[in-house]
Amino acid sequence: MNTGLDIAAVWMQSDTIARTVAIALLVMSLASWTIILGKTWLVWRLRRKTPRMLEQFWDSATIETGLEKLAAVAPLHNMARQGQSAIRHLESHRHEQAHLDAHLSASELVTRALRNSIARSTAKLESGLTLLASVGSTAPFVGLFGTVWGIYHALARIGATGQSSLDQVAGPVGEALIMTAAGLFVAIPAVLAYNAFTRSLRLIAADLEAFAHDLHAYFSTGYPLPTPQGRASHLSPANASANAEARLAAVAGAN
Repeated sequence: MNTGLDIAAVWMQSDTIARTVAIALLVMSLASWTIILGKTWLVWRLRRKTPRMLEQFWDSATIETGLEKLAAVAPLHNMARQGQSAIRHLESHRHEQAHLDAHLSASELVTRALRNSIARSTAKLESGLTLLASVGSTAPFVGLFGTVWGIYHALARIGATGQSSLDQVAGPVGEALIMTAAGLFVAIPAVLAYNAFTRSLRLIAADLEAFAHDLHAYFSTGYPLPTPQGRASHLSPANASANAEARLAAVAGAN
């Protein structure tokens, strides 16, 4: 009997339960690494492109041009698109007093649209984190179960043969302990990735919140706030009703 500790020997000498545990750990590892690689690429793109895309958006002449420049950053593009849709919806129903939205202010309607967009974007960005957390918390126990079963199987075989010398015990027990190492090998990357992604997504969520505040001011008043660098935005007014109300207020104040 081969008592070596190589993977082929472990697989050949294991029974159905041990092989099932090994396959389960392999599936968990593949699933977690798929999420890790995909989420790493997504977070890297968002962190790298967001500042440049925001600057180009606020430097655009029209909201349509700005939306085209935000197309590479889906969460920001969707948020700006939802805000624009809210304003268009308000303008189309402003004179229909029977319509519920005719009694809402631009601020209320834009706020609702932006909150919904943030909620959807955040949920999409956080997809897969639950699986990473589950793999990180359960993989060591799956490996430990494989170890316990392997040791039991090895001791039962030793008891049946009546050979209990060290060279007869070390091989089977060492092979069983490989399951524990495999469980840790699967769990550690998942835990580290979960913590790293949680922090990165928290920063991305902060960027989304800041952009939402700027969009709210832009769509509610019709005029954008100064850029974070202190420069005036070139975007054309977005809310015709707010602009008209502001001009009427200015005229009334002058009189």
